[in-house]
Amino acid sequence: MTILTRYIAKAYLKMLSLCLGSFLTIYLVVDFMEKVSRFTRAGASWKHLALFFITKIPEMIIDAAPLAVLMATLLTLGTLSLTSELTAIRSCGVSLFRISLPILVISVLMSLGVLAIGEFVLPKSFAQRTYIQEVLIQKKSPSAFFRQQNIWFREEGTVLRASLFEPARNELKGITLWELQPETGEPLKRTEADMALLGPKGWVFRDVTVRQFSGGEITATQKYRELPVQLQLKPADLKTLGKFSDSMSLVELARYCRKLRASGYDPTRYVTQMHSRISMPFGCAVMAFLGIPFALRGGRSSGIAFGVGLSIGVGFLYVMVNSVIISVGQVGLLPPVVAAWATNFIFFVAGAWLSLTIDN
Repeated sequence: MTILTRYIAKAYLKMLSLCLGSFLTIYLVVDFMEKVSRFTRAGASWKHLALFFITKIPEMIIDAAPLAVLMATLLTLGTLSLTSELTAIRSCGVSLFRISLPILVISVLMSLGVLAIGEFVLPKSFAQRTYIQEVLIQKKSPSAFFRQQNIWFREEGTVLRASLFEPARNELKGITLWELQPETGEPLKRTEADMALLGPKGWVFRDVTVRQFSGGEITATQKYRELPVQLQLKPADLKTLGKFSDSMSLVELARYCRKLRASGYDPTRYVTQMHSRISMPFGCAVMAFLGIPFALRGGRSSGIAFGVGLSIGVGFLYVMVNSVIISVGQVGLLPPVVAAWATNFIFFVAGAWLSLTIDN
């Protein structure tokens, strides 16, 4: 590693740390101001509040990393240009590619680090944060919870299992409901249904098969097109503990998609989220690649105001475009892989076009 490479890498790492720390601080302050009054009204202690925001830091890092990389790229090169160091380096015959290489390498490493955080840290922190918010702070019942691939709900004398919950439609799919004898726990009745909808009067099971048990043996079987069932299960609990992709690793998410497909359900939404979990971290590398020609085109006029303003504008555009395309992919209008990588591709092409307009 040459002296020039170490110098640029050191300057970039300092600026990246400063930008990422600034974004995390702003994120924490805004989120704290938004939630603190609501949580304190619910009776939350300061310990629970602290734990909640600590467990949210991995998600904040993932969200802020692309914007921090872009701003650090613009500010680093803008500062070198403003102090004429960039001009001096280029006058020695050093190419722009050589100057930019340490920034590109660090941004790729940053992408891999964010991917690792999303894979190994985020699922655990997400689950802990959900438990802190719903059970410790909002005092909701912990009787409804998600296991690896199934929804389970327990109340006195009954156990319900469902394969999938669709919050938008208040719809359960792949349901099995056991009614148990309170003293011995032996099954009295097993109700199986393809789906259940929440209506004004409660849950309604559809395409139902009911089996009566006595002494561990089936004594009667009945089938119904629709069957009202009294459950204490609330849709708010299911929406809160819904199957979010952030609560699963990529391996678990891929397994969950295969299970949904094998069960006859459409896994497009989760497949899109899975590919998005892979593509989003590499937005860091794309932002660095896009920021380099922006900073070099600005010349000596580039400065702190230019870097901050441009990075916020480009970052907002990136998030908006990505959200729209991912939403289109989740409803099946685009293939999941295309929807997940389209935004990175668009901004990469923009960066490549800008790079071609710069004199080496």
